[in-house]
Amino acid sequence: MRSMPATVQFRLQQLNRAFYRRFGQAYAEKRWRLQPGVARVLERVPHDARVLDAGCGHGLVLHGLAQRGFRGTYVGLEQSPGLLALARRHAPPGLQARFIPVDLNTPTWPPEAQGPFDVLLAFAVLHHIPGRAARRAVLRRLRARAARQSWLAVSVWLFWNSTRMRARRLPWSTVGLTPQQVEPGDMLLDWRHGGQGVRYVHLYTATTLADDLRAAGWRPHTLFLSDGEGGRLGLYALARPE
Repeated sequence: MRSMPATVQFRLQQLNRAFYRRFGQAYAEKRWRLQPGVARVLERVPHDARVLDAGCGHGLVLHGLAQRGFRGTYVGLEQSPGLLALARRHAPPGLQARFIPVDLNTPTWPPEAQGPFDVLLAFAVLHHIPGRAARRAVLRRLRARAARQSWLAVSVWLFWNSTRMRARRLPWSTVGLTPQQVEPGDMLLDWRHGGQGVRYVHLYTATTLADDLRAAGWRPHTLFLSDGEGGRLGLYALARPE
């Protein structure tokens, strides 16, 4: 399979960073309710678990856990300063929770994120990471922080199942690239809430998601569809360490 050059990967990382710097607040405004698939996963989290939430955004998962009686420890990782500030500002009181600034693409994460963790979550994260090798590297970093009996839940966006989102696809020339410089399944989508924006997204399939999990040392055992139009816009996977 064609691999993404490092220079292109860096450009697309910068593109998404700029997107969340500019539109983080607008992004959060549209997302103050848990997706049904996320809610389904959170029902499985033990009340006393050690939880790592990679790409925690504005902290919505912590609210969902709190509503379900969670009293364990929670660490949320997020690279967007705006979303991180929102997460801290609106965090439910009385919980052992920390929100840490982390770029998931960096090989070294801070001490608070070293684990081990009982439950590792990565909702709506992987599809915004350019390059298959980079996505697998993030999954391996999560694997390195997994306790013996831990489990991982990930979700990816199946935006191609939405006619409305398909219409928002942009040509690679929008950002000065060609299709030959990116990998199969890579796309650009526009953004129209609070201004015009562009973001990189990778379109997963059940097969490619399971392949990436296995390559990173995880054993996927449950995959399901949920969310959005007809319950088909989110692909979820549950996995245990190999």
